[in-house]
Amino acid sequence: MALVITVAQRKGGAGKTMLAANLAAALAPTRRVALLDIDPQRSLTRWHGLRKERLRQAAAMSFSDLSGWRLAAELDRLRRGHDVVVVDSPPQIDTDARLAIRGADLVLVPLQPSPPDLWAARDTLKLAAAEGRTARLVLNPAPTASRLRSQGEAEIAEGGLALLGCALGNRATFATAFAQGLGVSEAAPKSRAAAELDALLAEVMALIG
Repeated sequence: MALVITVAQRKGGAGKTMLAANLAAALAPTRRVALLDIDPQRSLTRWHGLRKERLRQAAAMSFSDLSGWRLAAELDRLRRGHDVVVVDSPPQIDTDARLAIRGADLVLVPLQPSPPDLWAARDTLKLAAAEGRTARLVLNPAPTASRLRSQGEAEIAEGGLALLGCALGNRATFATAFAQGLGVSEAAPKSRAAAELDALLAEVMALIG
């Protein structure tokens, strides 16, 4: 049965889809990966469409965008046929988001180091806790060094919230790769962005085995 990583966050603009795409792309060369896009904006669906045009250069992965009443069954189907399933969930707490979190082995909650992002993230963390799921905050995209980041990290620590030690920086490399249907590990494997992603992925996999 596959490990399921659900990327969830109520607030838009936190890099949720970018994180899901990069995790899947980095895992695809060595594992059977499936992507499940249940975000109504369908940005991940568009990314995967671009990716299909580049299959000779990029590792292939399964893809689904089934949601609603079919979601639970689809998630079970993907779990049976893959090693890892990465879910891009809706930017609100609704039935689909609850099901995606309920079926996850790990819930990743991306946020920028700002009060509005943290306020929204708390609701997602509460839902994960209610479902008995392991959840971690991920700074993404994060300034490499700033007063705002330091304040955000301090507020997270003071609140006793679980934050991954690795963060993804605010780097143009992520956007450039995404626009090509790629992850940074494929488009720029020697970049600082790829190094950050590798470190974050290693931390994630250590959490869920």
